[in-house]
Amino acid sequence: MLGGAVEVGESYEEAAARELAEELGVRAPPRLVFRFRCAGAISPYWLGLHEVVVAEPIKPDPEEIAWHDWLTEPELVELVRHEAFVPDAREAFDRYVAARPRPEPR
Repeated sequence: MLGGAVEVGESYEEAAARELAEELGVRAPPRLVFRFRCAGAISPYWLGLHEVVVAEPIKPDPEEIAWHDWLTEPELVELVRHEAFVPDAREAFDRYVAARPRPEPR
């Protein structure tokens, strides 16, 4: 998960697009999924969670990204649960999974 702060005069979507470009070298329009008040490791703050379809090669900035990989959903769930994962990002991930529409049973 990528992250960063919204700058003065920036929308959540503009900040997400800027962070995506800075961290992964990708220019794509992120879509705001939801905002929530995150407890935060230091203090509470508003967190906007976005999603984006990446249709170009990524070019992670080694100054910004410590590790990256393409994961299946089960691999991602495992990583979120068992690795040193930022608690705020874990909360955002859990809320994202809970908010996703589920396919109707046939």
